[in-house]
Amino acid sequence: MKGVFLKIMAISMAFVVLFTTMSFTLNMHYCGDTLVEMAVFHEAKGCGMEMVAPSTEVCTISKKNCCDDKQLVVEGQDELQQSFEKTSFNQQLFVASFVYTFISLFEGEQQLDKSYIAYKPPLVSRQIYKLVETYLI
Repeated sequence: MKGVFLKIMAISMAFVVLFTTMSFTLNMHYCGDTLVEMAVFHEAKGCGMEMVAPSTEVCTISKKNCCDDKQLVVEGQDELQQSFEKTSFNQQLFVASFVYTFISLFEGEQQLDKSYIAYKPPLVSRQIYKLVETYLI
């Protein structure tokens, strides 16, 4: 049980390190006030209603584009703390509570007393369906 717990703890810590150091970009395409498409790691394609600039200078009428592209960049941290000498009380409290709740996930359920398993059911001296005269047809 300890070996499985240590493996799960190591994997969970690896995921924590991976997700805190990873950077990603979230691209969103809005048509009016409605979110049409959202993409991670690449640009959102759009809804196809974007305004195209006129090819000639003759056309001077311009309309406001109803579509809008927004980009959210989440930067991961570049430096990892290698030693735990300068941890605050809140960080220690978080680690202790995380470990306690994680260990409590693997506690077994309370075993019920199953003393009735050792006893056999009583033998039936007569056939019940004959006593009540019920037959399946």
